[in-house]
Amino acid sequence: MAKGYVETDSLCREIVADVRRGVFKPVYLLMGDEPYYVDMVCDAIIDNCLDESERDFNQTICYGADVNADTVITAARRYPMFAERQLVVVKEAQMMKGIEDLALYCQHPLDSTVLVIAMHGASADKRKSFYKTVSKMGVVVDSQALRDYEMPQWISMYYKNQGMSIAPDAAALLAEHAGTDLNKIAVETQKMLKNLPEGTTTVSASDIEKNVGISRQFSIFELTKELSFKNAPKALRIAAYIGSAAKFAMPMATSALYTHFYRILKYGALLMQNPRPANDAKAKVLGVNPYFFSEYDTAVRNYPVKKCMAVIALLKEYDFKGKGGDVGEAAPEELMVELTAKILNM
Repeated sequence: MAKGYVETDSLCREIVADVRRGVFKPVYLLMGDEPYYVDMVCDAIIDNCLDESERDFNQTICYGADVNADTVITAARRYPMFAERQLVVVKEAQMMKGIEDLALYCQHPLDSTVLVIAMHGASADKRKSFYKTVSKMGVVVDSQALRDYEMPQWISMYYKNQGMSIAPDAAALLAEHAGTDLNKIAVETQKMLKNLPEGTTTVSASDIEKNVGISRQFSIFELTKELSFKNAPKALRIAAYIGSAAKFAMPMATSALYTHFYRILKYGALLMQNPRPANDAKAKVLGVNPYFFSEYDTAVRNYPVKKCMAVIALLKEYDFKGKGGDVGEAAPEELMVELTAKILNM
């Protein structure tokens, strides 16, 4: 993220705490590629800005495709009726024409209006006056998408904010299932928490399997582990299962394997510079919980730098095949097994 996901999470939780206490800024600009924090703040403002009885006359929620800047400014300049404030929300604001013209209103916003501009998958131009004015007069949330390698840490942070903890292998399993979809993780977690025994404080991989419907035994997460240890029989069995799954997509599999072997490559490069790095140096390079360090210690011995580079080249080849390249008569299952066998034989 622009400021890092930890800082963005902290800012959004601070905003949510403020609005629940009745403390509002005159303008909020919520933007970025990651909708989770945009929705989180927008929903909190809508839920807390007005009492139910005040909303009919004092709440305006519209969509960017249906309005322009003049319409929004006119609505924002109205005074509330029988209420302390009014709320104007523009969702999908990236679709609105003339969004930069809102800078004129934002220079002198009404204290009695809370204006929320929520953009999905887009951001305001930071070089222009609208963004600069809101940064000065209100609050900007810049919610950028997380990378794959950041997801287990984000999940751990999310569970901590729920007053719980999650085992590292459980976080990795959930990250594999949900990808970088933070909303999906939040929804799956809330459903799962309702089914856990009362008093549960730590979520295990078994809890994830039972309540989210993930099979850890036959997953990319397990495949990378077995490849790390060069456990050929199990790795090939998992590869065959994954390749035959209804939702299997070769590019997704090669992407996950690329992430894994790129970590091994970076770790191997670190060990060439420093054979005994401190744990914080390992964590910085690997981007994983210390729980997984021992796996990577084994992996880097099985796949030294040159072998690792060869594996990465092989993954690019099979990524091309998975996207419709020259595969001949090979079925997806056969491709996955073939790729796994070649990696094991490196």
